[in-house]
Amino acid sequence: MGLLSNSIKRDVLRPGDHIYSWKNAYLYAHHGIYFGDEKVIHFTRGSGQEIGTGTVLDRLIFSLSPSRPSDNPCPKCGDQSRLDGVISSCIDCFLSGGYLYLFEYDVSPALFIAKPRGGTCTLAKPDPPEDVLHRASFLLLNGFGGYHIFKNNCEDFAIYCKTGLLVMTSLSVGRSGQAASFLAATSAIVSSPLRFLTTSFSGLAAVGYGMYCVSRLVSDIGVRRDVSKIPVERLVSSSGSIESEAVADLAKEN
Repeated sequence: MGLLSNSIKRDVLRPGDHIYSWKNAYLYAHHGIYFGDEKVIHFTRGSGQEIGTGTVLDRLIFSLSPSRPSDNPCPKCGDQSRLDGVISSCIDCFLSGGYLYLFEYDVSPALFIAKPRGGTCTLAKPDPPEDVLHRASFLLLNGFGGYHIFKNNCEDFAIYCKTGLLVMTSLSVGRSGQAASFLAATSAIVSSPLRFLTTSFSGLAAVGYGMYCVSRLVSDIGVRRDVSKIPVERLVSSSGSIESEAVADLAKEN
């Protein structure tokens, strides 16, 4: 894959691949698991869901669901514009007119840092395709909890399907690479004491980018120490959703 682009052709896709497509002028990427036969399983927030506790960022990147209007539904999928949670879509509905990209696993730290955007790769190693497809199929039937842009989003879903790993804290179920990038970018200069070493714009930019890269690296699920491998059958509560308390209990057991 390239340093600046992970674009891929459809004819080389394999079942179990983690794919994504950029939305809203490259502000955000929507992620999913390619299931084969032109189908993608992905975690989405439909247009009918209340934003409620959402942030300004939620409103800016709210177009996560398939964008076909209800008066012109997809002949394969029907009208999915108001569906929430884990759904199965044809690849055309998943892409919604965007380009196709492949998420990379088991990359080197050097390549990870060299990537200018988060949410395109991880140091974590992927599991065999049959395990990935099993998790995706199970969660399609049982759900992946409530959608949250920072704590439990489509990238978290796809990474969990590929690795079985979840961030085991009381604050979040997971922390995606692109969410970490947003947080790292906004805090790189403000929170770094190194900003006092220089007052020039170029110096501040260099310090900021360095902190951005380090923040991304230490928050990657492939190097974090607050992650555990959780069997998908134990992930879902009896109510059919992920509960933070249940995740915390699983963390104590592992």
